[in-house]
Amino acid sequence: MSAADYLGTVRDRDWEQLESGTLRIAMISLGWWTREQAIPAVEDSEFCETTVLVSRSREKASAAAAEIPTVEAALTYEEFTDGEATDEYDAVYVCTPNALHLPYAEAAAEHGKAILCEKPVESTRERAERLVEATEEVPLMVAYRMQTDPQVRRMRELVAEGAIGDPVAVHGSMSQQMLETVSDDADQWRLDPDLVGYGASVMDLGIYPLNTARFVLGADPVSVTAQMHSADAAFGDVPDQHAAFTIRFDDGTQAACTASQHAAYTGHLRVVGTDGELVLEPVFLGQPEQTLTLHSDGRRLEVADGRRDVMRDEMTEEFDYFADRVLRDAPIHPDGDHALVDMRALEAIYDAAETGTTVSV
Repeated sequence: MSAADYLGTVRDRDWEQLESGTLRIAMISLGWWTREQAIPAVEDSEFCETTVLVSRSREKASAAAAEIPTVEAALTYEEFTDGEATDEYDAVYVCTPNALHLPYAEAAAEHGKAILCEKPVESTRERAERLVEATEEVPLMVAYRMQTDPQVRRMRELVAEGAIGDPVAVHGSMSQQMLETVSDDADQWRLDPDLVGYGASVMDLGIYPLNTARFVLGADPVSVTAQMHSADAAFGDVPDQHAAFTIRFDDGTQAACTASQHAAYTGHLRVVGTDGELVLEPVFLGQPEQTLTLHSDGRRLEVADGRRDVMRDEMTEEFDYFADRVLRDAPIHPDGDHALVDMRALEAIYDAAETGTTVSV
């Protein structure tokens, strides 16, 4: 198969083995991401449906439930934790603020339910370790949606097959105007260290190039450096309104990454090898017309993905992959142990920025 033909298979679900079945999902927290991305993604999925909604407010959960025909129960957090309506769902999607992942993952595990937990898996390395330990007896997947994105998966395969020679360097970036895109409230949880964890930009955005580089390379970080600063009053309680960090991986590859919650809405991932390079952009934020390009031997091969709603498609891929694995009782990746590597790297990145030194992961 030629490289052009190979790139043309980018829409294939190389992981799919399930032919039929439905995984019933309880949505934990009804913030904007759950309402605008996760619930529509499940509606578009082949193997999932939303059957339970969980929120701090019963009124909010009931109002949202009235708009979704498949929902069987609307619960408060306390009712979910106490075990109400456990017959109405098979798995949970945890999309609370980072520091609240642990209690609801623990409750789901006690109820014997599979868990899809948003990244990062918790707010600190210590809390993440507690979450992974508490969920050992149930399937746990951490929601790194880029790992089920067809083009990212093809990047990984092309690197493994030597399409660009030996990988040498990764360049990754992700940024957005958070106070415009997410919420204009400066008191939101992403700016609260007690809820977000180590910081705002690397925890929420920088983790995308970090984890996607790990996945594409099949490598793990061994040391990091970092620089950060926060200039505006809204970011006064977090160190990283803007951040830049480097990673050395165990395969010898070096990565240079940036992240910002107060910059243009964009992202890219570039893998440079001894014989060529792969570029995916725009990426991470679900921009339309995401393009994967292979540069090798003086040629430029490109495949443009014409999805009109890339974010929903990425989320749908993620939910269907999760269902495929849970319904078949098959191994899930990325799992909790995989996520703990990121948590150690995140802790090291913030330590490196504070100390101005290279920190081992």
